[in-house]
Amino acid sequence: MGTALQAKAIPQGCTHLQLRQLMRRVARLYDAELARAGLKTTQFSLLSALHKLGPVQPGQLAKTLRLQPSTLTRNLQPLVAAGWVEQGPGGDGRSRLVQLTDAGRAKCAEARQCWKCAQLELNRLLGDARVAALHALLQESLALLAPEPADPAEDAAEDPG
Repeated sequence: MGTALQAKAIPQGCTHLQLRQLMRRVARLYDAELARAGLKTTQFSLLSALHKLGPVQPGQLAKTLRLQPSTLTRNLQPLVAAGWVEQGPGGDGRSRLVQLTDAGRAKCAEARQCWKCAQLELNRLLGDARVAALHALLQESLALLAPEPADPAEDAAEDPG
């Protein structure tokens, strides 16, 4: 496989622009698959995080997902309205917890199948070896850009697969 990594060329163009273009194309593929389950990728990420974390305080969920609390509240509203997420009292009178309902767990399982289809389609389009190389390059780049140890809960919540 002839990859750009094997060439000893000087980078050309804007890395930011190229990454954004790639991300938009990949996002369209995942968005189309998740739409079959009636979800947006952001909604599936929230459902997946709640599935992995269990009942959690909204502040901790926002921190784990690296969201502003107000953004989390706004993104939770349609999931609560659909009956997939419920908010209830926490351990004391001042706290509260959010968690999946039975319907939310079912929706998460349905969407996970769509997510898997999207991943398999991406693997088919790019080839398994290229996707594996991309993952390795991304992980190496992330480590170089943020060398401090990551919170394992954050990474777990962001990978719904």
